Amino acid sequence: MKSDPAKPQLADDRLSMQLLKLALEIGPLVVFFVANSSAGIFIATQWFMVATIVSIAASRLIFGKVAVMPLVTAVFVFIFGGLTIWLQDDHFIKMKPTIVNTIFSALLFGGLFFGHSLLRHVFGDVFKISDEGWKQLTIRWGAFFAALAILNEIVWRNFTTDNWVTFKTFGIMPLTMVFAMAQLGIIKRHELPEDAEGAGAKRDDDVM
Repeated sequence: MKSDPAKPQLADDRLSMQLLKLALEIGPLVVFFVANSSAGIFIATQWFMVATIVSIAASRLIFGKVAVMPLVTAVFVFIFGGLTIWLQDDHFIKMKPTIVNTIFSALLFGGLFFGHSLLRHVFGDVFKISDEGWKQLTIRWGAFFAALAILNEIVWRNFTTDNWVTFKTFGIMPLTMVFAMAQLGIIKRHELPEDAEGAGAKRDDDVM
């Protein structure tokens, strides 16, 4: 049987796009870290806001849309970054990850309480898995976001500003990537064949 030469190229293209998305998400954090090292937290916050605008604009230009989570995070960057600069109080920017992750966790668990799998609405076009799979993923991600919120509180309240910036830049993103990779097993276990996805979607709608 002949192999399709288009498949390796397609896989390479998808990998390149994912790496580009990752670079756009990490970029503002790297800018934040470098600016804090050279000019302090308040100047770093300003540059963080500018870099976030550039990242969102680049995502819209390159991919034609902006993912929900980066967009929500950007809104909070502007709110808490603006308060940090206006009041010259770095508590606001330090509390931002706590509040954002708490909101994400509450939304996921709240959705489950009312019979909705919110992750399915966001990633349903990417992953085709059963209702039970979406439920388990939602519980895991909800717990993970809650853990990140608690961890952020521990770090910013007990360590220096430079330590917190380092944690935010080189801690949260790697932890999130490792956790996401760890969920591939459950995605594989609950993966649906293409012809079963429609039935799975209907069952999920019935319980919403």
